[in-house]
Amino acid sequence: MKTNANFKKSKSAEEVRTLKNTLNHSLRRGLFLRAVSIILVLVMLSGLAACGSDDSSTGKGGDGKTLIYGSGDYTAVNPALYEHGEINLLLFIGLTAHDAENNIVPAAAESWTYDENTCTYTFTIREGLKFHDGESLTADDVKFTIEAIKNPDNGSENASNFEDVESVTVIDDTHIAIKLTAPNVAMLDYLTMGILPEHLLAGRDMTTDRFNQNPVGAGPYKLTDWDFGQSITLEKFEDFYLGEPKIDKIIFKIVPDNDVRALQLKSSELDFAQITPKAAADFENTDGFTVYKMDTADYRGIMYNFNSEFFGKHRELPNILSYAIDRQSIIDSVLLGYGEAAYSPLQKGPYNNSDIEKFDYNPHKAKQLLEEAGWSIGADGYYYKNGEQLAFTINNGQGDQVRIDMSNICAQNLQEIGVNAVVKINAETDWARQDAYLIGWGSPFDPDDHTYKVFATDKGANYNSYSNAKIDNILREAREKETYEERLPLYKEFQEEMTNDMPYTFIAYINAMYAGRDTITGITEDTVLGHHGVGIFHNIYEWDIAE
Repeated sequence: MKTNANFKKSKSAEEVRTLKNTLNHSLRRGLFLRAVSIILVLVMLSGLAACGSDDSSTGKGGDGKTLIYGSGDYTAVNPALYEHGEINLLLFIGLTAHDAENNIVPAAAESWTYDENTCTYTFTIREGLKFHDGESLTADDVKFTIEAIKNPDNGSENASNFEDVESVTVIDDTHIAIKLTAPNVAMLDYLTMGILPEHLLAGRDMTTDRFNQNPVGAGPYKLTDWDFGQSITLEKFEDFYLGEPKIDKIIFKIVPDNDVRALQLKSSELDFAQITPKAAADFENTDGFTVYKMDTADYRGIMYNFNSEFFGKHRELPNILSYAIDRQSIIDSVLLGYGEAAYSPLQKGPYNNSDIEKFDYNPHKAKQLLEEAGWSIGADGYYYKNGEQLAFTINNGQGDQVRIDMSNICAQNLQEIGVNAVVKINAETDWARQDAYLIGWGSPFDPDDHTYKVFATDKGANYNSYSNAKIDNILREAREKETYEERLPLYKEFQEEMTNDMPYTFIAYINAMYAGRDTITGITEDTVLGHHGVGIFHNIYEWDIAE
């Protein structure tokens, strides 16, 4: 494990005790990989006096200003293929971008027009745009990127966003026409997608090409080193179209575990990171740090997998079990009040339907509905139907302690009404065969985003094989309407229909909690962030580190 040379010379006994207590807690709960991470931190702390430095990791060193960010892990970076990845905002630019208020603004395209009769956008691309390797960014690269997303061989998670694109026509190097089969006002949002360099990917298998580990874009930072599983080093791109970034180098240090991130912030191994609400409360009282409590459109819920044998034949359960979850208890104990109860995927935006069934906590009603559906309590205290126990696993990925804590409370709530629900933490996610998963989604942008591709049948982010023909039709019609007044009743109908056939038990919308050195400037605190808190880097080229 690589370590940052800029450690303080000593650590207090209290900090070491905190590490050891966290380690013991992890071992008791069987979180082996998390415990290993903490052991490594303890080993490093024990040697700080011998190899440390008084300097903070943030600031001006031999290579200029450097920011070390605590990041999740990456195996590939390619915005055309993979939705997740806040690093995309540093490496790539799209035709359009979002500003601090999440409005659409020009990016690679300096302007555009729209022909209503032919459903065609015509974009004018800025002259002089360069990729990190010095090659020009032109209309050919835009066409190549969109066609790569639409190519079914690439299996893009974003393909459903572009399924309305009928044709892409290059007029010349700086002009391109994108014709749609029907109106889709969300298209300008989707064209924030990073533009790929055709000259590096043409004729290659995009899913396996080494480009995914050596990405080249036209964003404010360029990748200079990738130490897999450890760090990704980015250096400023001096030819960035909005001007040379102020921070010279940004290191994405791979620290998947949120608790370990907080420990490494304190030990000066990190300068900035997303942390849990519990850790944020601690940093508020720590000199030298600023805590950012940022609103998000990011919700959590139990995703029931209808591809699994159990939920495939018990479609009545998601609606019933949604009454069994004490959302307020989760908000109070896990989020420390920094969130709100969720009942819809759209409730944080202007298309919310607040009049729908919210599945408020009612364990008595859940038991009543189970019995009406043919389930009966067995001698062991669990419900059975046709000899089958009502039992399933809520799966989680590693490192996100907030989701794990949510899952544990959900399982406890379900156990209390006679459901044998257990929690499991996995190194890898088996989307096809798992029973359920503590999912997270959300978008602060157009309501089509993270609804159509998540809940429409067979779309790119529909991981639980949810299928409802009425919802398919509503979402298709809604994306083809142009005005708020036309779309609002459709999205309200979508939310109403979902309450009749729940894909998830919606739990909570969460605030994104970030902590960083108080010398970091430029962060727009009022920006509403998206899934995983993505969006905070929208103006990274403006960030700076005070001398």
